[in-house]
Amino acid sequence: MIKSLVGGIVAATAFVMLSSSAIAAGPEIVKGPAAEPDCFAPWAADTQFFKFPKKAGPYRIALANGYIANTWRIQMVQTAKAYAAQKDVAAKLKEFKVVSTGEDVPAQISAINNFIDSGYDAIVVNAQNPTAFGPVIKRAKEAGVVLVAFDNILDTKDAINVNVDQKGLGELWGKWLVSHVPNGGKVLEVRGVAGTSVDTDRHNGIHEVLDASGKKWAVTEVVGKWDDGVAQKASADAIATNGPFDGVTGQGGDTGIVQAMIDAKHPFVPFGGETENGFRKFCAAHAADGLKCSSAGTGPAQVAVAIKTAIAALEGNVVPQSVKLPLAIVEDPNFKAGQDFFPDQSDNFFVGNSFPTCGINFTAQEIMGQTKADQ
Repeated sequence: MIKSLVGGIVAATAFVMLSSSAIAAGPEIVKGPAAEPDCFAPWAADTQFFKFPKKAGPYRIALANGYIANTWRIQMVQTAKAYAAQKDVAAKLKEFKVVSTGEDVPAQISAINNFIDSGYDAIVVNAQNPTAFGPVIKRAKEAGVVLVAFDNILDTKDAINVNVDQKGLGELWGKWLVSHVPNGGKVLEVRGVAGTSVDTDRHNGIHEVLDASGKKWAVTEVVGKWDDGVAQKASADAIATNGPFDGVTGQGGDTGIVQAMIDAKHPFVPFGGETENGFRKFCAAHAADGLKCSSAGTGPAQVAVAIKTAIAALEGNVVPQSVKLPLAIVEDPNFKAGQDFFPDQSDNFFVGNSFPTCGINFTAQEIMGQTKADQ
């Protein structure tokens, strides 16, 4: 009897260890292509492909957002809610939860831990820091939770990342300045939220191009937090102390940056910026006055691609470990009303907020009908 009991304990222990090992192994690494190759495009030729164990739906999915105090993040949360409310998506969801924790990295990590502990099937995250999430990534993997990071992604191969080439975007703006400020000069660079991967990657892309141009540049950096009000004040202060500038690049809050130029009677100069509707209105209206713009980025709808990726993974479909999204780009002189910007819509709206290859396309009304509040 004792021998039988001991044997049973040993067998049970071995089973638990084997089960834990299988879970800890995470998704199976398989050959591509992805289930929807036009939507789930791999980042590079050597990107791995994941296949998670298929789970029965409907699913509990959470959005763990960090920073919320700018237009892009607000629109992103609204877009996530609008996507989750679409009939075909809602049919696959038992619950969709949204939490925004601000710039406090430990608070965001705690929120993700809480979702894991509460048994959510998948968590999508816009990470405040790319390297601080190691332990919670491990916990998600061990718990069999699908973790998808987007926009500000995670420095890991154990979670799915969904993003555009943020460094490439910075390079695009840098090249715009190099080609439109032929002799080099003074540049105002308005950065985003400090410590995030997006801010770092875009900044590095800009400076690598400027440094490689062989021209002499004097760059004044200010922090605009991708927010019109913050960027406008920071730009006004920079113009007053270090202006005038020969070129400008802004990661966001670009409508506020141009407004600061107008208020200070600063000459219009070449500008590499994001995709805000107000910024593009200015670019179209003042191109003849010298505001020659490159407007590029990716709309907040990438959160919808992240949710779509999470659902695909839960359904047992093959997905890349790193998904590359296309940029939305319009440059002078090609700004067209009703297509590239919308004169009758709010300035605080990011244009290019669709991914047709993923079947994702939102109207302003669909998005603005949602709130930014947690749910």
